Amino acid sequence: MKEIEKYQGKKVLVMGFGISGLNAAHLLVKLGANVTANDQATPKDESIVEDLTADGIKVITGSNPLSLADDGFDIVVKNPGIPYDNPLVAKFVTQGTPIITEAELGWEIFDGHLVSVTGSNGKTTTTTLTQLMIAENAKHQVKYAGNIGVSFSKVAEELGPDDTLVTELSSFQLLGAPTIRPHIAIITNIFSNHLDYHKTRENYINAKLNITRNQTPDDFLVINWDRAKWQEIAHRSQATIVPFSRLNKSHEGSYVEDGVIYWRGEAIMKAEDIRLIGPQNVENALAAIAAAKLSGVNNDAIIKVLTTFGGVRHRLQYVMEYQDRLFYNDSKSTDIEATEVALQGFTRPVILLAGGLDRGYTFERLVPYFKKHVKAIIVFGQCKDKMKDAAQQAGVPTIVESENAITAVPEAWKLSAPGDVILLSPANASWDQFPSFEVRGDKFIAAVEELTGRKEK
Repeated sequence: MKEIEKYQGKKVLVMGFGISGLNAAHLLVKLGANVTANDQATPKDESIVEDLTADGIKVITGSNPLSLADDGFDIVVKNPGIPYDNPLVAKFVTQGTPIITEAELGWEIFDGHLVSVTGSNGKTTTTTLTQLMIAENAKHQVKYAGNIGVSFSKVAEELGPDDTLVTELSSFQLLGAPTIRPHIAIITNIFSNHLDYHKTRENYINAKLNITRNQTPDDFLVINWDRAKWQEIAHRSQATIVPFSRLNKSHEGSYVEDGVIYWRGEAIMKAEDIRLIGPQNVENALAAIAAAKLSGVNNDAIIKVLTTFGGVRHRLQYVMEYQDRLFYNDSKSTDIEATEVALQGFTRPVILLAGGLDRGYTFERLVPYFKKHVKAIIVFGQCKDKMKDAAQQAGVPTIVESENAITAVPEAWKLSAPGDVILLSPANASWDQFPSFEVRGDKFIAAVEELTGRKEK
């Protein structure tokens, strides 16, 4: 951990009691700040408030009082999920009070080798693959953190100048990380996501580009080269561009040619030997390979990781095989693009479980993918009628309604035959029926285990 004096004697407000917010509050005390912690809800776990108070932190819960904006705070550390049109946050913006996220705080105290990953899809898998590859070859600590369920600043506290940290960073986090400068930045792809938060696609892109905004030619931007618009985005960076591509050969980075993965002209392995299925995971592997090679990792370590790693939980996760049916949990597919990608990964007949929160859009874009391999679809949630309409347009032979992703499991089994894939890939957020996609995925797996009498692999 780097010793810094920036927060010594400063008055800091931490908004939000998530994992990152709580760690930020305690860390700021260590850095000499006068800290107030605020959450709109009152925590059910009383020990949270007790721990904060014991550390000398003033605690305000149950609302975001607008009066806090008049208390003379020098800086606000905001939970990434709190929008900037939140009345209290908006008031701080109007006043010109600096607002950062915990990712910025983590960067400020980190003293090692930073690799950061962002993108619309594939962030978590790419982050995990990159960390595993570098760790396979490393003499020092290599950890991951960020939007992967582990506090950036917490891990940064534990690492020294010889260590490596691979961080997954969302657009929400990056928007509040104005000085972050990873030595290696990865952009997996950029679609039009989170426009309810960012308001415009350009705002969303600009938030993502904070990952490279402070980089110099001594740093590297690893970026997907498969679309012209992503190539254009790359040229906004001052970093050395390292492309990765499944579709276009480029000797400057990693690519696929005749089914073989290459790094700058050197053959590494066959793409079909990657344990993770689907073209999206070839792209994730290419991104991770580029970052790993730039970090000095040898081919044997890369091959070992890619031939053994079975996937991140809830992200096209292989659950089990039972009576020649394959079960996959892709609960993280909370948008249309992710489900498109999931369906492209299979050549077997698919029984698809899909539906969830109605965000106002329809699913015509899925029609071509439904036509290829989907033999049956089970729909649920607020948007089930819209999902059903798309399935009817595609001519899916069997369309069934169910209450949710759990009740859909035995329905899918009844419709299945040997050789089929039973796939949960909802294309929608879970919040109409579950508190998170993780809970939805866990309950799906539990339903599969109950059906088969087996535990997940």
